[in-house]
Amino acid sequence: MAEGLTKSAARNIFFGGSLFFFLLFAALTAHSHWYMVTESTDSEGLTESVKHGKEVWEEHSCINCHSLLGEGAYFAPELGNVWHRYGGRENPEAARAGLKGWIQAQPLGVPGRRQMPNFDLSEEELDALVDFFRWTDSINTQDWPPTRAG
Repeated sequence: MAEGLTKSAARNIFFGGSLFFFLLFAALTAHSHWYMVTESTDSEGLTESVKHGKEVWEEHSCINCHSLLGEGAYFAPELGNVWHRYGGRENPEAARAGLKGWIQAQPLGVPGRRQMPNFDLSEEELDALVDFFRWTDSINTQDWPPTRAG
């Protein structure tokens, strides 16, 4: 009986283990992609207005201050569930008016408080941005953010 691990056995363990973990990684990647496309994303709700709202979000670099589903800066509030926080699930018209009014009222000018700039968005851009927030709120985030306040 041989003492210890031979070169041949070590090589076989290395290549076998590498192949196993590569296949495991590929399977988990394929599953993640399948889950995002079929389960997690509301592709029926992805309208042209929602797409335009995403473009407004990107054009004005909102992610430099806000986070969206945990991604972005933490200077300003999380906006992934802002539709829910404004009561959009119970009263969509009031939530839409509230969000648009809040964005248009910026900056508030409160001393000692962080100020959101006024981007002078058109009515169409405001509607599209609110539609984007509404669509984002419908994503199955598996209970993220952990609190309603974001």
